[in-house]
Amino acid sequence: MVDVLLGLQWGDEGKGKIVDYLAPEYDLIARFQGGPNAGHTIYHNNTKLVLHTLPSGVLNTNCMNLIGNGVVIDPITLQQEIDTLLPIAGNEMLNRLYVAEKAHLILPTHRLLDAASETAKGKEKIGSTLKGIGPAYMDKTGRNGLRLGDILSADFDTQYRQLTQKHLQILKQLYDFEPDLAEKEAIFFEAVNSLKKLQIVAGEYWVNKQLSLGKRVLAEGAQGIMLDIDFGTYPYVTSSNTITAGVCTGLGVAPQKIKDVYGITKAYCTRVGSGPFPTELHDEAGNMLRKTGNEYGATTGRERRCGNIDLVALKYAIMLSGTTKLIMTKADVLGQQPTIEACTHYNINGKITDEFPYNSSVEQ
Repeated sequence: MVDVLLGLQWGDEGKGKIVDYLAPEYDLIARFQGGPNAGHTIYHNNTKLVLHTLPSGVLNTNCMNLIGNGVVIDPITLQQEIDTLLPIAGNEMLNRLYVAEKAHLILPTHRLLDAASETAKGKEKIGSTLKGIGPAYMDKTGRNGLRLGDILSADFDTQYRQLTQKHLQILKQLYDFEPDLAEKEAIFFEAVNSLKKLQIVAGEYWVNKQLSLGKRVLAEGAQGIMLDIDFGTYPYVTSSNTITAGVCTGLGVAPQKIKDVYGITKAYCTRVGSGPFPTELHDEAGNMLRKTGNEYGATTGRERRCGNIDLVALKYAIMLSGTTKLIMTKADVLGQQPTIEACTHYNINGKITDEFPYNSSVEQ
């Protein structure tokens, strides 16, 4: 049995702390999509910790943790995250951590491509976290990416050089940029050598074996459903499927294995980066939400855009995810408001609708 935990808005709904709370009920916590642009905040002995790639149950000594094949991994970021947690959790943490061999890698040049592409867009920029995630997923779907299992092969260096050379040609031809990679590559390969010591597994077989043994699995989503590559506010979205269906491809489990879906929503809405936000507040009420709710990105530190709860988008997300258990966070933030407002319908070119529109990136 696999239960799923998802964000029903644009991310930052409080998924990390809910996973941390639920972890004792499960034998395995598994990340199934996204990359180090996700920032899941948990607290350990009153110490705030922000996880970017590791599942949010990693500090729970009673459960295993899996980074699934649908995740894109930056070896440097993952190694830094592990190094930060080891003094807290001890080496025993690594005995409970497994990584799928089919998870794709983020290379230093992926980050450079991300930054160059975003800069070139100017005012039309998407609001990328510049972690190299989009370019890594592009190489994945373009069938020339590198996967975690490749670091164990004798010709990994050759594979790396071939893909990096392609990236450097793109940077030069499209963006007139010729970077010096020496320092970045030294750090990258040091991190790669450290990751070789992790428990790298055939994720799809491993997770299905756990299910056959009767283990309870919680699949942890990153970002939010409104950032789904297919159903979100395209093109202002992430590069992976954030809906429940992404669990099947991101872990290698069949649909009938999925049972409950925890859908997490704030009592209001926030968004980081560019893109449509129908209920955004540009006044003091929005500033109050930001200040009271401490709405700053866990990964980037950027101010989050704040607004009233959008019930059109929320019902849309619940439909797509098949939410069976709805969890609301930060209701206390609204305690200072004399009235609580909510969006129930959209007015699109004079037509009232409660359906989320095709082209939500156009103001109507």
